[in-house]
Amino acid sequence: MIMNTFFATAPQGLEELLAAELRSLGLDGVRVRRGGVEFGGDLATAYRVCLWSRLANRVLLPLELFTAGDEQALYDGVQRIDWSAHLGPENTMAVSFTGIRAALGHSRYAEQRVKDAVVDQIRVRAGSRPSVDTEQPDLRINVHMVSDAVTVAVDLAGGSLHRRGYRREGRAAPLKENLAAAMLLRADWPKLASEGGAFVDPMCGSGTLLIEAAWMAGDCAPGLLRSYYGFLGWRGHDDAVWKSLIDEALERQERGIETLPPILGFDEDAGAVEATQDHLRRADLTGKVQVERRELGQARPPGGARHGLVATNPPYGERLGEAHELLPLYLRLGETLRRHFPGWRAIILNGAGCQIGLKPERSWQMYNGPIECRLERFEIGAHAPGAASEAAPDLVNRIAKNRRQLSKWLKREQVQCFRVYDADIPEYALAVDVYDTSDGRWLHVQEYAPPPSIDPGPAQARLRAALSVLPEALDTDPRKLGFKVRDRQRGDSQYQRRSEREQFLEVCEGPCRLLVNLTDYLDTGLFLDHRTVRIWIGENTQNRRFLNLFCYTGAASVHAALGGARSTTSVDLSATYLDWTRRNLHLNQLNSPLNQLVRADCRQWLKDCRQHYDLVFLDPPSFSNSSRMEGTLDIQRDHSELIRDSMRLLASGGTLIFSTNLRRFRLDPSLADAFDVEDRTAWSIPKDFQRNQRIHQCWFLRPRG
Repeated sequence: MIMNTFFATAPQGLEELLAAELRSLGLDGVRVRRGGVEFGGDLATAYRVCLWSRLANRVLLPLELFTAGDEQALYDGVQRIDWSAHLGPENTMAVSFTGIRAALGHSRYAEQRVKDAVVDQIRVRAGSRPSVDTEQPDLRINVHMVSDAVTVAVDLAGGSLHRRGYRREGRAAPLKENLAAAMLLRADWPKLASEGGAFVDPMCGSGTLLIEAAWMAGDCAPGLLRSYYGFLGWRGHDDAVWKSLIDEALERQERGIETLPPILGFDEDAGAVEATQDHLRRADLTGKVQVERRELGQARPPGGARHGLVATNPPYGERLGEAHELLPLYLRLGETLRRHFPGWRAIILNGAGCQIGLKPERSWQMYNGPIECRLERFEIGAHAPGAASEAAPDLVNRIAKNRRQLSKWLKREQVQCFRVYDADIPEYALAVDVYDTSDGRWLHVQEYAPPPSIDPGPAQARLRAALSVLPEALDTDPRKLGFKVRDRQRGDSQYQRRSEREQFLEVCEGPCRLLVNLTDYLDTGLFLDHRTVRIWIGENTQNRRFLNLFCYTGAASVHAALGGARSTTSVDLSATYLDWTRRNLHLNQLNSPLNQLVRADCRQWLKDCRQHYDLVFLDPPSFSNSSRMEGTLDIQRDHSELIRDSMRLLASGGTLIFSTNLRRFRLDPSLADAFDVEDRTAWSIPKDFQRNQRIHQCWFLRPRG
């Protein structure tokens, strides 16, 4: 029996956990090293690790250690190995090179020199050379270089062991299989399963955690489905030893799979449920693991299960700022655990940094690809659900008061979208808008970015409390809450997507049907504080030519067209907003050439335009440095020129409505010398915004005489 020293590589931070796993497999001489675990044994030992390790990435058999300060020394060192013991000219090969401050910094060049050394030796001895196959070679050579120290090894795995074989090619997973296994081992799932505990993943995605949990509880070797290993084409392979290990694993699986505890997965996405079912079939777990399409808040334990493990990998958010906006989802997860899984354990891979409202009893740093996460373990105590007011009673009371004050006005004016709260209490710096849509009631919640002087700990606690009580306080399904952080916007940032849900909802404003999107952009597509102005436009455009500058999503144009305007012209530089305007017009059967859309920089378009209009609405952004326009727009600096150019297009008896949300804005006093200027700010602010008189400013301007 030949004894060797092997090296199993591990994901970052999991070296100690891998060492414990290898010891549990009966291995001796296990030593933690940087990047993995060293162990000793015969070939059967290495095969057992390849077949049974749930955590390792690769299993390497080191062949030679030497120093190489340059490429020639690397070539010479590789040539000293007798490669005829490992492959012949009839075989295929590939080289993988990794380095830490390597003397040879160019990995592709280093790989090439290693390959040259191998094939040159074999060509000299055999007269021909092996070919290269980078996908599934007969022999994969691993070269690792730390400074000038080189280790050359045979990669017995051939490819990363996290690829179990049940996932379809090309179908990416948000969580690698060995990271899922690490989560379950940190949660002590094997012990829970042996005690009859059940398993639930309430956001199962493609089912990785479900399958790993089932295989772990059912004593199934994670490598049984793999058809390719790096040792299968290696000249040192012992097929009899390998087949005996396979036979043993199959026998253990047959016994273990019959004693599986209840394992259940949920996901609200039909595609995720379909992918999970496909993977369960490929893992031979159909009928043994259940999966249902169900929203997070509807996740429940399997019938009769009093204890067990909830494990999940919630979304992280890929865009800047989006992770923080996942907080309502994480809070809903925490609330679901509290209400429906008392007495259970939970483990969550938290890459968003959002707290779920429960205190973890242990946590570990963990990387999911490049994303630094916290793996958090919870022991869920008994919970008696209380009223919403218990979490943030002052906020709930203020919202109830505001609703009472607005109720008669909302009914009289038939307002369906309104602001119910706007930082009325300084500790809760939120704006809360209600949208009664075609999909029921939605809440759009924006947090005003706090100043640096605010202690983030208590502020986060208050925010979590607020988001947890708002759905109940406003009679809304918790799933229908969009949350964003309201910060100062620059350049194109108001146009940029923050999500990809593409969920457009229909709302009504007066006679208009309009589309809003409460998730994908910072703004929803409808500025509620301009409602009064839009209604007035609809009532005063009969047989008039209407111009909407910086038209946004065209809500004012729809009001004008439905109000009987002779024509409407909507100008904006954003293709996104013009498409939104087009959809709003079509929704109201206004897709007529009389309703014109123009993509242009409004400032230049005004200077070139020779048309005349009876009513002009000018509501520019406070600042823009869009790459699609020349220079920048600063409304305080540029408003006088904008207004004068707009007034030039007014027909006799026409009116320009100018509005701005810039809080410190001051109207150029010289405009009053040239035009009749009427401050209509107080009139223009609707009742639901009157708590904040600085929400915008508005003027009517008319030609003098």
